[in-house]
Amino acid sequence: MDPRGRTPLELAVSLGHLESARVLLRHNANVGRENANGWTVLQEAVSTGDPEMVQLVLQYRDYQRATRRLAGIPELLSKLRRASDFYVEMKWEFTSWVPLVSKVCPSDVYRVWKRGESLRVDTTLLGFEHMTWQRGRRSYIFKGEEEGAVVMEVDHDKQVVYTETLALALHEPDLLLAAMQPSEEHVAGRLTSPIVSTHLDTRNIAFERNKSGIWGWRSEKMEVVSGYEAKVYSASNVELVTKTRTEHLSDQDKSRSKGSRTPFHSFLGLAQQHGTHNGAPVLQAASPTNPTAITPEEYFDPHFDLEARNIGRPIEVSSKVQRFKATLWLCEQHPLSLAEQVTPIIDLMAISNAHFAKLRDFITLKLPPGFPVKIEIPLFHVLNARITFSNLCGCDQPLGSVRVCAPAQPPGAQPTGPGGERWGAGPGRDGTGRDGAGRRVLPGRDGTGRAGTGPAAAGGWRSCGLPPPLPGPPRFRAPL
Repeated sequence: MDPRGRTPLELAVSLGHLESARVLLRHNANVGRENANGWTVLQEAVSTGDPEMVQLVLQYRDYQRATRRLAGIPELLSKLRRASDFYVEMKWEFTSWVPLVSKVCPSDVYRVWKRGESLRVDTTLLGFEHMTWQRGRRSYIFKGEEEGAVVMEVDHDKQVVYTETLALALHEPDLLLAAMQPSEEHVAGRLTSPIVSTHLDTRNIAFERNKSGIWGWRSEKMEVVSGYEAKVYSASNVELVTKTRTEHLSDQDKSRSKGSRTPFHSFLGLAQQHGTHNGAPVLQAASPTNPTAITPEEYFDPHFDLEARNIGRPIEVSSKVQRFKATLWLCEQHPLSLAEQVTPIIDLMAISNAHFAKLRDFITLKLPPGFPVKIEIPLFHVLNARITFSNLCGCDQPLGSVRVCAPAQPPGAQPTGPGGERWGAGPGRDGTGRDGAGRRVLPGRDGTGRAGTGPAAAGGWRSCGLPPPLPGPPRFRAPL
């Protein structure tokens, strides 16, 4: 890194030196790194307005992403093998305090099945692009193998299955690089659109227990989420930073971007090309051909003050910073492990889903102890995401695809409960796994909604691939 905080690749791109950038990329220069101001190499390439530079950097960015993804498959498979099997539902609810926006906010339930090295995720909410929610029924199936994995995307609407084999040894580097060649339309689209960067700044984040009750009688707040008692925390000093650059746009492109803005665009704050800091536009002097005549000696001298001079095209950037509070519901006795069972799945989904990427960035912080049964985090300036984990192993709403087996018994023996009665044939049960009223009773539950902790209950949880809940006061299901 040079004294001005740039890598050789960033310097070559900012100066518009195409061949220098090509040589550095061929020697594995990192495209994904952000500079001191938070801009990526690709964003700096777009700012030059050079289609060849954008095409080159975009191609190598996608190539490096694919290579890292393939190289990480063995570690992911190892994590999946070590983790216990389970089924869980992740309910995503998007909320806003703006009435117009709140009416169009969707919700979806991601259904996750994990067994051995295999994983399946079902969803109907595909993403948020071009200010529109993308809908469609999809299943993503990840099947681990000895040398890699097979990923299938099932489009239930079109009844089409897309299959890809993920194994680094099966991909020739040159062929993989050629496959990442972006289209001319893709490059042109980037060059005629503003550069927008949105990220959560959690450097100064602080967690604090929420309180309930009236003044003088306040206590630490507890809530029941999906049948588990959870402590409620607020995360303060969370900043959502949105920056927009437009120096690469022609006057016509800028006018078109302004003309295409809708009230929804304005609410989300994602299309403001000429925002201000403290009431004034932010302009930083620079030029692609270095008209300020910065010499190499001046640039590389860490003690030389360049003042307002810089390299690269003059930057036109607007920035919008807004502080938010995130909320977490943490259960210290939850059977799932965030690090061992849930994080590998979120890592896998974050490869192609921006919302999961933001969730991953948040849960990888140093959180207070406990499993986050519910999380509410900001996505955009007026848009929050609330994620709730529920229906663990089908204990809340039984599923035909999830089978909870009775504890293992010696050959010929009838499954028995803690008092010696046959499993499923105790008081209020008819031996069919249902109570006297016909309600389904699962191992680990006694028909009242309580999570059991006795030997039979523990066996039921383990047969589902999960450790039993810790002994403690009964936990009731949240009221419907």
